[in-house]
Amino acid sequence: MTDLQTRPAGSGGPARPPARATRPGLLLALVLSGQFMAVLDISIVNVAVPTIRTDLHASGASLQLVIAGYTIAYAVLLITGARLGARYGYDRLFRAGLAAFTAASLACGLAPGTGWLIAFRVLQGLGAALMVPQVMSLIQRTFTGAARTRALGLYSAVLAGGLAVGQAAGGLLVSADLFGTGWRPVFLVNVPLGLALLVAGARLLPRLPGDRGRGFDLPGLVVLAVALGLLVVPLVLGHELGWPAWGWAMLAGSGLMLGVFRSVERRVAARGGEPLISGRVLAAPGLLPAAGAIFTIMAAFSGFMFAFALHQQAGLGNSALRAGLLSVPVSVGFGVSSLHWQRLPARLHPVLPLLATVVVAPGYLLLGLLLRGGAPIGPLDLALTTVLGLAAGCAYAPLFARALGRVAPQDAADASGVVVTVIQLGQVVGVALLGTVFLGAAHLPATARESGHALLVTSGAIALVVAAAGVLAARTRRVPDHG
Repeated sequence: MTDLQTRPAGSGGPARPPARATRPGLLLALVLSGQFMAVLDISIVNVAVPTIRTDLHASGASLQLVIAGYTIAYAVLLITGARLGARYGYDRLFRAGLAAFTAASLACGLAPGTGWLIAFRVLQGLGAALMVPQVMSLIQRTFTGAARTRALGLYSAVLAGGLAVGQAAGGLLVSADLFGTGWRPVFLVNVPLGLALLVAGARLLPRLPGDRGRGFDLPGLVVLAVALGLLVVPLVLGHELGWPAWGWAMLAGSGLMLGVFRSVERRVAARGGEPLISGRVLAAPGLLPAAGAIFTIMAAFSGFMFAFALHQQAGLGNSALRAGLLSVPVSVGFGVSSLHWQRLPARLHPVLPLLATVVVAPGYLLLGLLLRGGAPIGPLDLALTTVLGLAAGCAYAPLFARALGRVAPQDAADASGVVVTVIQLGQVVGVALLGTVFLGAAHLPATARESGHALLVTSGAIALVVAAAGVLAARTRRVPDHG
């Protein structure tokens, strides 16, 4: 069942009779393909870094900015993209973001130097930040009930699959060295897919006019963007640059700016305006505790994927392609359980996220113990990573449904921006902090045994993060899993 609301987000009065999406399955495939491209580009470039260094004679700091430029722009501007979608139309902003992302991908693939590549990567992140929030808003306003929960499950599967496929696809494309192009296909692969999605979008995307009269809250947008930028930049660049003093100053400044943001939003609401993140959205049943649990679960999952890949390549000497392929089971498990967790007995649904964290936390420790000696990754290890992925998906997907399942359609854009930003920040923080734990325990290039020890230490830290997620998940037990 689909329910396509025809009223602009945030408008007053009753909604018009719902119009049905003619091809909801194709619409979902379209928007999730755009989401997949955005997630893919977080990990696919990591594999190409050595080749980019050689071809463009890039410094270490420049390479870090090639990777980080995309993530920083993407994370900082997600909430802005969500509000723009509500104001100017979700379909219009999805197509605009997709067009910008595709054009920037082409520019990245043709970049003549490192400086150009960094600039185009920032533009890629801008395009993704415009496109991605509209995916969740379109799902929220197109599907209801069990259909919405299934759509959210597919969304979760795309998040997990994009990270794993990015590593494997990046290794494959760089190894193939198509027509002597080296690293460039990791960007150019987005171009034909992006063009195909733009053509399909013109036919399949529902016309959802935005509310031009809705308050824009420019001060809130600017202050929040600055606060998120001050948080994300040092987290992404800190370890590579040795955690300089300016990084710690930026982190402290982020906390101050978040306080300023709270004051700005209160003043906007007191004047009768529309704050960027309204109290109505934050008061949606289960949103805040579910978002906190999602943040910690994504931090743990992303940190594990990062440390696991480092252990394989820097400790065990696996190629990027092999490391990516050995990371597939955990991502497949995550995706499968995200799609099918509802098939479990209904009596388990309220406590499923909590039960899943009880499995995941000791599971990470067990994997760390199995690999601590530096032995090659074997079938038992892969079986355990599959179980970890399955359990992590059983924690994440119900929480995702609880976070957004009770949000009113007119608040879909704002709630989507909040939750998608939480997911992205969870990934950034997980890689930054848990990656630092791994790199602090092993001096790369490391021996297999030293790397295995670092993975064990990191697994212990991940287990603590998952335990915190369990505490937060327990607070969402009374929230229904779909709306």
